[in-house]
Amino acid sequence: MKQFAIFLFLFSLADRTIYGQLPSTPKLTGCSVHAAMFHGWNAQEVINPWVKLTFIPQLGGRLMQVEFNGHPYLFVNPKYFGKYISPEEAAGGWINYGGDKIWPMPEGNSDEHHWVLASTAIDDLPYDFKILSEGERCVVELTGKPDVITGLQYRRTIRLSADSPQISFHAVMKNATTHPIEWSVQSVSQYDLSDAQNPADYNHQLWAYTPVNPNSTYPDGYHVRSGMADDPSFSVAGDLFRLHWMYFENEVWLDSTAGWLAIVDQGSQYGMIERFTFQPTGNYPGKATVIFYKNGPSVSFDHEGHASIRATIPESTPYYMEAEINSPIIKLQSNETYAMDTTWNPVRISSAPQTVTNAGVVTQKLSAAWKGNSIALTGAFAPFTTGDVIVLLLDKHGTVIDHRVLKKVLPDETVVLNESIPATRNVLQLTLKISGTGDDILDKLQVEGSGGASK
Repeated sequence: MKQFAIFLFLFSLADRTIYGQLPSTPKLTGCSVHAAMFHGWNAQEVINPWVKLTFIPQLGGRLMQVEFNGHPYLFVNPKYFGKYISPEEAAGGWINYGGDKIWPMPEGNSDEHHWVLASTAIDDLPYDFKILSEGERCVVELTGKPDVITGLQYRRTIRLSADSPQISFHAVMKNATTHPIEWSVQSVSQYDLSDAQNPADYNHQLWAYTPVNPNSTYPDGYHVRSGMADDPSFSVAGDLFRLHWMYFENEVWLDSTAGWLAIVDQGSQYGMIERFTFQPTGNYPGKATVIFYKNGPSVSFDHEGHASIRATIPESTPYYMEAEINSPIIKLQSNETYAMDTTWNPVRISSAPQTVTNAGVVTQKLSAAWKGNSIALTGAFAPFTTGDVIVLLLDKHGTVIDHRVLKKVLPDETVVLNESIPATRNVLQLTLKISGTGDDILDKLQVEGSGGASK
């Protein structure tokens, strides 16, 4: 095993493209769970060679920090370091510790079918933390207390294998009452938007993306639910919604059907792909599957109706953005449960995603064209796991004629392809795969000059 790890390290130094730093090599083997201290809180850490997950069970079962290759993603509110404020002490207020959690939707105060954002059992009471497995795969479970306000009880199971940075979430909401209730379960992740080099300023190179629905309910493909409708942070290019983060409060809803969103820090060149399963017949809250909330200053009106920008400072209005994924609204009978599964893939990425699959994220469109007796394959992508890049050569019937192993890839790299593949003229298509878990397909290509257009 040690010899194999040394081989991977030497191979990666010679062969792979990394932006901004030399590739790191995993220093650990397996996956483990242990107690730790984190900013004054009692924590539980789940660690594999790529990723460290830090949970604070006392704070509503929050996943407080995610680190990939040592890079932290989530906002942790320094105002509350080491503190715990019970719902009774909060007296109806909302305590924003930061991190990642699950919430009910829809929000609001119009009736009992809306959740008022406040300190409650599901958000602030301690969760039970249980280790289900370690070694080849870490599995931990966090179970909350029943909430008398919403009638819900939450449980989350998080999985992290020993050889991949992929994080899998299984979020369960349970009807803890004796009568039927209706709710959506929402994943809420607060990303840190402070400038790592100058914490007094925000990160001007942070982008968020999700594909727009070609048959969107919203006229522009998105709906600005609060804040400026013409916020210059928002744009659509092709089929992709783009949010270039600016320090101004806003919330935008999207009815995306693609099943993914992306957070991309072009400065550090680290990103996160959050994936989910879209349900075509699902009754999503407000039709929204994805929501982005930007924290920041907002417009307010005085008693005479004069508008002004509310003065803010980072200490009182921190730099963070929420990426939110909704499930459909589900009617639950007493003791009935519903689960939403999501997956996070931390990656090295510096530009807008073009395609997201189970294998990775394409950042430069893959193309294949004949060049003499060879096929020129170009493009760029970030893999989700370790494996070999394999090209399958197919004829007009889709039958595999041959295959080529191009290179080994690791999940902390951006891979640039510029390959020449010898092939016979009956090759019309290519399938690009990454070996390993499920031999996942990255893309399928029509070869230019073979009687069909490039995909």
